[in-house]
Amino acid sequence: MKRVVILIGVGAVMVAGLAGAAIAQQASGTATPSTFKYELQGNKRVDRPDSRTVAADGTIREEYKSGNCTKIKETRPDGAVKTTQKCD
Repeated sequence: MKRVVILIGVGAVMVAGLAGAAIAQQASGTATPSTFKYELQGNKRVDRPDSRTVAADGTIREEYKSGNCTKIKETRPDGAVKTTQKCD
């Protein structure tokens, strides 16, 4: 009789743990905190630019800084992308 009670108790704890994990996964749709240097899109880590500028003609300029190096990514309105990296 004691075994049955123990097994039922262990089963209840396992079910509660699995239900908690399922709820936690559903709540993970929140945005990445703004203090992170990257954001999560799907299962991939995508760097977040340090500064972003949009010109009047639609050109987007993004700067990513890492230590002494700066990576500049310019996206033209026609879809062309130019990436430049300089290190001081």
